[in-house]
Amino acid sequence: MTHKQRGVLFDLDGVLLDSEGLYSIFWAQMDKEHPTGIENFASFIKGFHLNRILGYYESDAVREQVLDQLLEFERNMRYEFFPGALEFVKQLRASGVPMAIVTSSDRKKMQSLYRQHPEFPTLFDHIITGDMVVKAKPDPYCFLLGAQLMGIDIKDCVVIEDSRNGLLAGRASGARVIGIATTMNADEVAPLSDLTVNTIADLTISQLFDSI
Repeated sequence: MTHKQRGVLFDLDGVLLDSEGLYSIFWAQMDKEHPTGIENFASFIKGFHLNRILGYYESDAVREQVLDQLLEFERNMRYEFFPGALEFVKQLRASGVPMAIVTSSDRKKMQSLYRQHPEFPTLFDHIITGDMVVKAKPDPYCFLLGAQLMGIDIKDCVVIEDSRNGLLAGRASGARVIGIATTMNADEVAPLSDLTVNTIADLTISQLFDSI
């Protein structure tokens, strides 16, 4: 008897990387310097593709200035993983589970991450960045692409997400969705998830694939 192959599609920030708080501070500061008129802008844009975020600024000059500040911020920030995050990924790797990162981050940001953590890209079969995606979250395109690259039916995949847009994208893809309550409260995450946990360290491999 053969077992069907199942895969995992990880979001990055707020799931594996403990970085959402830093980005919230950055985008709140940008909204002070270049007001968009959107209430709670830093929370509103969680999970958005960078091009969509920049589209809320009124001119090319402002967009260029914000982008320059973002690139400088990402070059200098410390990329810290949630406790237990890499250990969990390594357990999956040792178990032969195909895995992909599906992030709205661009390649420049990922290169900064790799400089601090050279082992990181070797842990995954594929890394899908925002500049590889034609339709950003909450569209499911990114997760469907990740499943396709792994060669696994999306219905046999698990999406692990923390943001509203990411959870909506996971739901729309047809995958099993596990919500991590780091960016939003658990009661906000739960209606959009098949399973909700507080941190990635609370997950076990058996929980991942329960019911698929």
